[in-house]
Amino acid sequence: MKKTLVILAVLLSLGSCKNTTNPDYTFLPKSIGPIHSVLVVMEDALWNSALGDSIRSSFYAPIKGLSLVESRLQIQHIPPSIFTGTIKQNRTVLFAEIDSLSQAYMRPDVYAAPQQVAVIKGRTTEELIYSFIDHSEEFIEAFREIELAETQERFKRSLSKDKSLEELFGVRLNMPSIYQLGKKTDDFLWFDRPVPKGTLNIIAYELPSGVFTKPNDLVGDLIFKRDAVVSENIPGPDIPGKTTYMLTENILRPYVKAVTVSGLPAVEMRGMWEMHNYAMAGPFVSYFINDKKNDRILVLEGFVFAPNELKRNLLFELEAIIKTLEIVE
Repeated sequence: MKKTLVILAVLLSLGSCKNTTNPDYTFLPKSIGPIHSVLVVMEDALWNSALGDSIRSSFYAPIKGLSLVESRLQIQHIPPSIFTGTIKQNRTVLFAEIDSLSQAYMRPDVYAAPQQVAVIKGRTTEELIYSFIDHSEEFIEAFREIELAETQERFKRSLSKDKSLEELFGVRLNMPSIYQLGKKTDDFLWFDRPVPKGTLNIIAYELPSGVFTKPNDLVGDLIFKRDAVVSENIPGPDIPGKTTYMLTENILRPYVKAVTVSGLPAVEMRGMWEMHNYAMAGPFVSYFINDKKNDRILVLEGFVFAPNELKRNLLFELEAIIKTLEIVE
């Protein structure tokens, strides 16, 4: 991707799902717990204080780019006295306590594997609050990365054997076998799977490496290029006297940030899609991946159609699939 496509930032990835510094890793029990759920361990007095308010405000913050308000994380609070036995095997844990030192850190695979344990300590409640605020985004990103890895591991139980992505674009994804190829042209692929009241969808196409020409309006340029492809390839229902097709909903402009996908620089765009001339919409996440070796922008996108259903976990599944990307040599 040339200078016209500015990479805004690089996400900090904290920790690893495998703790190679822990010699007991292979003997640790497997971690447990639902995706997006963090076990918060602290005394009730701290949980009911301004520290608890700060944690709830951060973890329950709404996810950008969704039509319904859905929080980034769910929380289960327990006091340290019952943090014993299998409870310690929770995959993501935040531990806070009053201590003689003020510090914050992450530790992988302490009681189970894979696992991320975030720890904040302080001499006063105020120190704990400041420490949490300083590190909350790092904690959330580390929790998110381990949940992505766990979701991707679950995919391996039954993977699709379809070779269309490899044949057309020279890439592989660890896509669950429930996804089926619905559309294939010379330059566009569309996979989908059923969910209650709708479908989960993954599309793939590529753009020339020099296609982005508006450095002062990157979001508008991304929308324009996306709409040119999806409007042609993703039609809406047949309505007499009307032409229906997908577009990017542009009243609330999508959110854009720089990321890496399988080690390649990319731009992530999250927003809402809609059908022109038809009441149909949902969230999407697109990745414009700078594949310099093949002189192209590879675009992988997941979009959800599931009216009146919560969509956080559905969109997360699509993101997890896309981030298994492997360029075939």
